This record gives sequence, structure tokens and C-alpha cells, in this order.
Amino acid sequence: MHKIIVVGIGPGDPAYLLPKAQKMIEKARILVGGRRALADYSHSGARECVIGADIPGVLAFIRDALAEDDVVVMVSGDPGYYSLLDALRRTFSVGQIEVVPGISSLQLAFARLALPWHDARLLSFHGREPLETELVRTDGAVLGMLTDGRSNSQTIAARLLSRGWREGDIMYVCTRLSYADERVIETTLGAAQNDEGIGHGVIVVCAQEEEL
Repeated sequence: MHKIIVVGIGPGDPAYLLPKAQKMIEKARILVGGRRALADYSHSGARECVIGADIPGVLAFIRDALAEDDVVVMVSGDPGYYSLLDALRRTFSVGQIEVVPGISSLQLAFARLALPWHDARLLSFHGREPLETELVRTDGAVLGMLTDGRSNSQTIAARLLSRGWREGDIMYVCTRLSYADERVIETTLGAAQNDEGIGHGVIVVCAQEEEL
């Protein structure tokens, strides 16, 4: 039985692509991925399918292609965090799927901050809505969030302040992680709600101890 090999390609810069993932991509004869992934990693001899809005069409392509060979599916970051892996598991048997992990943008953001993330609450505002209970402030809370153009540093700051967070709590806005024009901005929730919103990246928010 041919396999679906889901490969995490990391946050963007090929330097963060794991050697195992690179080997799988290089020997693939059928490659599936977003336009950026295919532009960066396509090679001669590989048949390609672009992941776009038509997810059922992509799944149908994979099903047909499995009749002739393994299919390597490239996803950004790590496959285990909001990727096509969910849809693949619902469509194909788990035994037919192999996953090669990647470095997620969230993981890289915490690394840039030299901040442990084992106790962090990881959420996504990227085309989705976290539960309101996930946004409530607790002592020592750390949030790691994926963002998009609509949910950005300004709107998220306002949302958190309405859920009990304080204006002095620290917000880190991380964009273009791993690229030459990477930016990591430190601000507060109070300042961020009044500044121009920055999206399409990672936001980390840390609850500060109340001064006595």
C-alpha cells in the first residue's frame, strides 16, 4: 500500500527544514503543497498538486495518485498544528499516513523570546475563533497565538482586555519569523490596543505579576 507522507516544512527559511523532511521531498515523485512550498521545493520529475481552497479536490488527487506511488504532502510549520493532517486523517486510514514533524512558527517565536512554552496556552486566530474560556486571564498565564489579517495585535489586545487581562501585561508581536526581515516587537496590551494592528504572524502574551 502506498503511503501519504505529511512533511512539515517549518516556518519558511529552508535552513529550518529538517534533513529527514528534505530527503522525503527530494525523492518524491508526487508532491502536494501550497504555492510557496512548491515554488521552494519542487523538482523535475515530480507531479504536483497545489493546495488551495478546493480541499476536496486535493484529497481526490491524493486518492488517485496513491494508486501509482507514495504522495508527499508539504505543510507549513508542523503537521500536528492546524494543517491538512486533520482532513487526511478523516479521509484515509491512519495506517496509511506517515508524518515527518517540522518546526512551527509558534515554536520559533518562543525560541526567539528564550521563553519556555510547556505551560503556554496555544491558540489560533488564523481563520478561526478560540473559545472565550481559553482567553480568560489567570495568574502566570502565557498565550501563544497564530494570527491573520483580521485578528491582529490591536484586535486581540482589545479582546484580551475584555477577558480580564491587564493593560500592563506584555505582548510580543512576531512576524516573518526565520526570514531576513523578521521582526519581534515587545509592547503591552494597553499600548497595542491603541496602535495599528499587526497580523499574519505569532503573538505571545504574558501575564505580569501585580505590583504591590
